Amino acid sequence: MYKVGYSTPERNRVIGSPGHNATVNWIKDTIAQFPDYYTYYLESFDLSVGVSANLTNNDTPMEVFAVGLSPPGHVSGPLVYVPNLGCDSADFSAVTPGSIILVARGDCQSAVKDALGSTAGAVGMLVYNNVEGNLDGYSLQRISTPEGTYVPAGGISMADGESLVARVQAGETVIADLATELNVTTTYNVIAETIGGDHENVIHMSGHSDSVSAGPGINDNGSGTISLLEVAIQLTNFSVNNAVRFSWWAAEEEGLLGATYYVSKQPQSELDKIRLMLDFDMMASPNYVYQIYDGDGSAYNESGPPGSGEAEHEFERYFAQDAGVNFTTVAFDGRSDYGPFLAAGVATGGIACGAEAIKTEEEAAMFGGQAGVAYDVCYHSACDNVTNLDVGAWIQMTKAIAHMTATFARSFDLLPPRNETTKAKRMAKSKQSISNKAIGALWGV
Repeated sequence: MYKVGYSTPERNRVIGSPGHNATVNWIKDTIAQFPDYYTYYLESFDLSVGVSANLTNNDTPMEVFAVGLSPPGHVSGPLVYVPNLGCDSADFSAVTPGSIILVARGDCQSAVKDALGSTAGAVGMLVYNNVEGNLDGYSLQRISTPEGTYVPAGGISMADGESLVARVQAGETVIADLATELNVTTTYNVIAETIGGDHENVIHMSGHSDSVSAGPGINDNGSGTISLLEVAIQLTNFSVNNAVRFSWWAAEEEGLLGATYYVSKQPQSELDKIRLMLDFDMMASPNYVYQIYDGDGSAYNESGPPGSGEAEHEFERYFAQDAGVNFTTVAFDGRSDYGPFLAAGVATGGIACGAEAIKTEEEAAMFGGQAGVAYDVCYHSACDNVTNLDVGAWIQMTKAIAHMTATFARSFDLLPPRNETTKAKRMAKSKQSISNKAIGALWGV
């Protein structure tokens, strides 16, 4: 996979790139070696991705990146600062026709900010980061939204955004000139399913196959991609009672779009066949922790549909009793590809080794490594390469994936019984348990 990522000048596996297309083909070709065990297909969908952008403020050039899923165009107008992160129509009261809105990333999808600005009369949007760094590879995270139509959008750094906000709030008239170019690209989910097993009762294992544009994404999420592929290969040595489905999602880094597309195309009768969906994103972080999603809500008060807690408990039992290692719990906020399944009422869960958050002193005592340092210092960066892996952690996490696959391929006895009452409760629980914060996180805002 490292060779795939480095085989092109861009050195990444972002959707639509030769690197990602080669990744998809590699997964497909590997699964195709087992025609007596798996059926598979490629699920294609189209989306727009940023190619280039130019921005000036009062004729002074500024770094900007095209925001994926927004329309291309060339717009010019005075900047209007939108307060409160621009997630409510009331935040846009100062917007004037022909202006360009300036709004911070966060709390809701940038699609909502863009559409609300458009409805208020804006002709463009500048969204600035809410953490250090630029917004290369960022997208609106939704193909369309009921809040309105989209206008051209550019992404800028937190430092540049805060500088512009200060000037606008000081009363300066700042004229922004934004030109963006985007291309429509076709990308692919890879879906494989065992020929054997009960296809009315499915265990669904997944991870994303793409990277950000900044680097090859070997931990994020080459590690999860390879873990799933290795488990799928080894599973061919065994028979299964329940069908096992493996999915490698495209466009996770654009806002969980591959998983969202898949869920949107499934009738409820098909979603009901998925007894449990488990997602695996970043299995080899160099300053790792063993994180289990808080499916029962006991740690973060954000539970999943019935069955999610039982999945968490089996991960906990495996780590504590079978593997003899420590573990911790992470918020069940829908940040990765399980999010659309969570929102659809499917029992979900998963594990991770950590992303950009900082390891605590307590975690360093539990897992080793460095307190005060990110779990993955190369998260979404060019240095996420083969040197950015803890192989021991990766092996341990892959064994956990294999354990869960084997457990639920044999039996769903650990989960609540599936019947009409359970399904009704599951859907109600899903709607009640996902807060606005979780919905925002679902789309990677």
